[in-house]
Formats: sequence, C-alpha cells, structure tokens
Amino acid sequence: MMAKMSREQLDRGVICSSAGNHAQGVALAAQKLGCDAVIVMPVTTPEIKWRSVERLGATVVLKGDSYDEAQSCAKQRCELEGRTFIPPFDHPDVITGQGTVGMEIIRQLKGPLHAIFVPVGGGGLIAGIAAYVKRVRPEIKVIGVEPSDANAMALSLYHGQRVMLEHVGGFADGVAVKVVGEETFRLCRELVDGVVLVSRDAICASIKDMFEEKRSILEPAGALSLAGAEAYCKYYGLKGETVVAITSGANMNFDRLRLVTELADVGRKREAVLATILPEECGSFKKFAQLVGPMNITEFKYRYDSRKEAALVLYSVGVYTDSELRSMVERMKSSQLQTFNLTNDDLAKDHLRYFMGGRSNVPDELLYRFIFPERPGALMKFLDAFSPRWNISLFHYRAQGETGANVLVGIQVPKEEMDEFKNQAENLGYEYTSEMNNEAYRLLMQ
Repeated sequence: MMAKMSREQLDRGVICSSAGNHAQGVALAAQKLGCDAVIVMPVTTPEIKWRSVERLGATVVLKGDSYDEAQSCAKQRCELEGRTFIPPFDHPDVITGQGTVGMEIIRQLKGPLHAIFVPVGGGGLIAGIAAYVKRVRPEIKVIGVEPSDANAMALSLYHGQRVMLEHVGGFADGVAVKVVGEETFRLCRELVDGVVLVSRDAICASIKDMFEEKRSILEPAGALSLAGAEAYCKYYGLKGETVVAITSGANMNFDRLRLVTELADVGRKREAVLATILPEECGSFKKFAQLVGPMNITEFKYRYDSRKEAALVLYSVGVYTDSELRSMVERMKSSQLQTFNLTNDDLAKDHLRYFMGGRSNVPDELLYRFIFPERPGALMKFLDAFSPRWNISLFHYRAQGETGANVLVGIQVPKEEMDEFKNQAENLGYEYTSEMNNEAYRLLMQ
C-alpha cells in the first residue's frame, strides 16, 4: 500500500494504529521510503513492542487502553495533520500483502497439506492467506484460531454479520480486537473453513512446548495457532497428516513468563488443581497422601483452624492421563474425603489459591473481579470511587502482563446501598464481574 503512494503523500507522512506487528511493518516501510511515520499504540502495549518500533525510526504515541481507542486517536490525528492512514487489516492492499505468507507456504511445501492454522485478530492475515491458498490449492483447509475471550471472528461467522465484542481478553494482546474488518469478514465468510477457540492455559502450554522443542519463546498471539492446531488434531484424531501453524509473534515481556510457567502444565493437562476436605485429626494428612498414591503433589496449602472439625486443603498434582486423575478423585470420595477439581476455574488459579486460611465471616461482603488498566493512577481512581464510602475487606492484585491487571476485591456494602454501589462501579469505567456465585469462592473463602 505504501509503495503505491505518491511522493507528495509520502512527504505528508503516514500514521497507523497497531498492537505490534503492523506497527513495525509500517515503521520499516517508512524508513525505506524516506517518510515520517507516527504509530499510535495502546498505553498497555508491552515495552518490548513499542521500543522495537522506535528503533526503526518511527514516532510512537501511546494512547488509550485498547486497540480500538488507539485507532480512534490515529484517525483523528490523520485528519488534523493530513497524513495517510495505513490500516492494519481492513484494506485490499494490506490483505494482499499479508497473503504472501500463504504463497511462501505453498511454494515451500510441495507435498500434501491438510490445513493451515492462522491466528486471527482483525482478520487481515487469514483473509489474505485464504484468498491465495483457495485459489491455487482449494483442497487445503484454512482454519482461524482465536482466544476464547477474544472471539470476534468466530461470533461474526456464526451470526453471518460482524459482531462487536463488549469486552475483549488481553492476554494475547496481538489479537485483542473487538470487531473484525469489513473486507476481511467478507473474505473469511466465503473462504475460511472454520475457527478454533483456545483457552489461556492452552496458549501457555504451546509457548512452553515451543521453548522445549526449539528453544524459541513465542508471545501469546504467536503461540495461538499452535494451540489451535493441537486442539484440532486431537479432536479429529488426525494422524499422519501435514499441518502448518503460523507463529507470528515473539514480542514476549519477561514479566509475563511467570504466568506462562504457572499455567503451562495446567494447559497441557500435566497438572491439576484440587481441593479436599480433611478431618482435623491426627493421621488424616498421612491418609490423604496415601490416597494420592503415585501422583506427585506439586503444591499443598493448608492452615489449621481449631474452631472447625474439618479442614480444607488446596493442592496441585502432576498428572499424566485423565484416567489417573479420575481414579485419584474416586479414591478420595470412596474414603469419604470430599474432593473438588478446580483446574478449569480461573478465579481459583489466579487468586483464591493464595488465600488459603483466609476464610472470614465478613458482614455484607461482596466479591468482584475488576480489570485495572496498567497505568499510573488506576488504583487511586478506584479508591476515590469506593473509599472511604465502603470498607474494602479483601484486595488481591496480580500483574499478568496483559492490557489490564486482574484484581480481586472484597467490599462491604449493605443491601440498601447496592444501587449506589452499582452506579459508582459503572461510572468508574473498569470492566468488572461479580464472583459471589463462584463455587471456588464459597468453598475456599466463606
């Protein structure tokens, strides 16, 4: 697209909005063509990404908490400064350029190819690849992969029209787009064979697999297609077939590796998170260990409470097969030890596992998860909204290297003040979810 611009247009400069790869592409093109480039990126963009853009000579402007807010800012500056806006995905020239990835695959793989798995954000990459591949090798499947909490393309294809997500998960920030492009949707509806949705845990497991096999570290959006390819092959029992997964991103912040490490074994089903109720009596722990059997205990949390006759222990075990885990749980239940599998409960994994021994009967306590934007002043804005009006009885923050911080908050609100509280929460502008009905919360905290 930029190669087609006149010298006059280039002299006025270009501008774009991006969460990563497109930003670097525009910056490099501007450097080669000798024009000024402004790149607007969300304030939550990992530093490794925007630093890379700056090194290519572009001016980086951090604006907004999401890609959509950054795009709005870029388009406003485009009008004010007379620059040319370079869209990240919804333009025929951009789609064509991204489609050259498909051309490279077809040229390099001469034999049979079952499917190509493509990470999906706005849809430019998959639209371009599908347009080329379906033209020259129509028997090859082109399958998109999205995070389960950023599934704009999957929903759009299901409903037959573009769907705008109210909220979008930010773990795989490179594909965190609320609505897909108009042209990309048209092409995908016609050419794409389907979309696979994967969890955060599965993405982390694929990052770990790539590191162990190739010593390469992928970012979450880069590992997305790998996770999707594995889920697809496992679901359909695919064996002896050739598939391609496009790993289009390695902009991994070091601080995010901690979370990846914690969740990778869960995502690959090598570790399970469980809770068991044990009687508060001598020998119960030994009995518990015997029932676990040959399975390796990787984490164990317990706190004695003299006021109760039974104790709840939270623990993790290394697992090799689903049948092993089921057998262990059955052994526990047959010995009258009630056991709960919390492996798929994000609240337990992200927060509640750190609050063992923290049960407390707090009057009028509500439990909410808030998504704080990762920027200075976010905490003070929250406190200004709720404190000292209501007492904050629990607060657990966990940085996850995402576009927002996942914060668990307990707050005491009398029933007659609920409407006022809800109004304050809505006016705050942070995404939030009630966890009062969460089974893990009732089990571990109440």
